[in-house]
Amino acid sequence: MSQSQPRRPQADQASESDQDIAIRYGDVFDVTGGLESKPIAPRDADTMRNTENQVLGLTPKEGAGVVMQAAANLNESAGVVRHNQGNEMVDREGVAVSTSRDARGRIVVTEAIADNLVEQYTIPSSNSQEIAHSPSPAPIGWDLGWATTPSPTTTPSVIDTSNVTIGEALEAAAITVGDKPVDQGDAAAIRTAEAKATGTNVSQLPGGGLGAAAQAAATFNDRVAYDYNKITISDVLTDAATKLPRDKGVTMEDAEGVRGAELNKKPDSMTTPGGVADTMATAARVNQDDRP
Repeated sequence: MSQSQPRRPQADQASESDQDIAIRYGDVFDVTGGLESKPIAPRDADTMRNTENQVLGLTPKEGAGVVMQAAANLNESAGVVRHNQGNEMVDREGVAVSTSRDARGRIVVTEAIADNLVEQYTIPSSNSQEIAHSPSPAPIGWDLGWATTPSPTTTPSVIDTSNVTIGEALEAAAITVGDKPVDQGDAAAIRTAEAKATGTNVSQLPGGGLGAAAQAAATFNDRVAYDYNKITISDVLTDAATKLPRDKGVTMEDAEGVRGAELNKKPDSMTTPGGVADTMATAARVNQDDRP
């Protein structure tokens, strides 16, 4: 942490001004009924993560528990909440995690907090048996952020191994600008890159993919006052190639699509040097030069 950066207040220094930097439920979830104004507290996050473990046998990276844990850690470090503090509304009305199946046989997970729907995402049918019968592993820790170790079931199906792939380009961005906090432009670029890799539309991307993690990170970062506590590019894109269900060689069309998506969300109309759009463009040029 540089000397020019402000230090977060300790718990015994909390004041009304500290509440201004609190991450509230309304900042990261679409909630109503009074919950939106409540700061996300550690006991709330524990309750959600424990419920996810009981129902699913794991703490999914696309679930509400990971987002709540990140927010609770930030709130605690700001002195807004105490280590074991919870919200009375959450204690009273509880959280819920339920599962069903869609027409394609995938498990649909629905999560609610105090009667507010906060997350809904699908899990591929190939993972169904693992979720139903595997023991609960250690929860995903705050230090891991968004970068989780993929299981063998997430190994991508690579369409073209002769070229630099989209997943590899995203991994390059994780190296070149890894410490940069994810912003809305980065999220848009990552979502478009995932759509190009998987051959789908951005609006049809699954809730648990790279794009969803990037968008959640950007939304989260918009509410955090201190850059050193924000979710970074490397948190989202480390091992990106293994997190894509399908991958492909980067084309000029792919790179232009990603560039347009990033520019559309950049107030200064400039892509990040060495960022997602830049690495995609570089990969596309390499692939084009390698053609016979």
